[in-house]
Amino acid sequence: MQSVEQHRSEFPRLSNYFYFNFGGQGPLPQSAFSAITETYQQLDSRGCFSVSTNDWIKQEVLELRKSLAELLKVSAANMVITENVTAGCNIALWGIDWKAGDRILLSDCEHPGVIATAQEIARRFQVELAFCPIRETLNHGDPVAVVEEHLTSKTRLLIISHLLWNTGAVLPLAEISRLCHERPQPVQVLVDAAQSVGSLPLDLNKIAVDYYAFTGHKWLCGPAGVGGLYIRPEIFEQLRPTFIGWRGINQDHAGNPISWKHNGERFEVATSAFPQYQGLRAAITFHQCFGSQEERYQQICQQSQYLWQQLTKLERVDCLKKTPPAAGLVSFRVNSKISHKVFVEKLESRGFLLRTLASVDCIRACTHYFTLKSEIDALVEAIDKLSH
Repeated sequence: MQSVEQHRSEFPRLSNYFYFNFGGQGPLPQSAFSAITETYQQLDSRGCFSVSTNDWIKQEVLELRKSLAELLKVSAANMVITENVTAGCNIALWGIDWKAGDRILLSDCEHPGVIATAQEIARRFQVELAFCPIRETLNHGDPVAVVEEHLTSKTRLLIISHLLWNTGAVLPLAEISRLCHERPQPVQVLVDAAQSVGSLPLDLNKIAVDYYAFTGHKWLCGPAGVGGLYIRPEIFEQLRPTFIGWRGINQDHAGNPISWKHNGERFEVATSAFPQYQGLRAAITFHQCFGSQEERYQQICQQSQYLWQQLTKLERVDCLKKTPPAAGLVSFRVNSKISHKVFVEKLESRGFLLRTLASVDCIRACTHYFTLKSEIDALVEAIDKLSH
């Protein structure tokens, strides 16, 4: 296993600032930059559109599909390559055969992009939307019980995140999924996994959710524009494609479409930025040089818990979570004379990159397994000075 110092050498730009925005976008390791560049060069040398090139691209897409499936411990046949989390959620949401009177249940911690999609589905198909108060269980309460209380006989889908992007809570997804599937009228579960892939150790066969949408540009530190969607085998044939193109269909000898592909390719449309696929594969390989998913997760928690502990010592800082975080997100409020937006802008002018969240009016800092203790100490000192 490589040392943290060896890993840091893959991110020369991290010497220019203190980076705490992995939940928004991770920096590209040098190996990913190189993979993208080399792929463009390979396409150029082969001829960007030729029999040889197309066969090569097909094989490279297959390799990415396998890499993503291995991350989640699922079959590659059930993995769709997408652009991002929102695209994956849209594939699932628009692919369900909605009926008037159906009900979608969302947690009150979901991303605006997913909420907006659900709202449009509700408008078009006369589907009811409801929200359950998961946020209030951050420090007290049982999220499983809250979900159960808000399920009805008309609920067809639950939309929920694995790791909440605003509060940093990790939800007991296996228990929630079991609850939904064991109802007299089973409820499907769509998971926004924007913050969990690349940060939490995952085995989707054990969690047994129906749809798991994620991206490669956050905790995996891959290029923007490549993500994935896992579809549980038991419900795969129930989901219908909405956007349709040559990648998702089988053709006869004359080139006429005759059937859907029988795997995740069914939901892929047409030409994509294939060099970015190579960049994501390289980023995944880069992380795998630093132990297992579980070992990386433990290191993430060690760093985030240290940040949380240091912030709780500051007089003017209030962490949303009152116990040490179980992942790399630390959300907090600062009692100062300036708004959180201005506070973060001032931190950025000093070289510290964080972000604000409007839905809970707080500041969010993210620590990865290669975040240094010295970086955390410098951030805490900067927050303390700026808050007075």
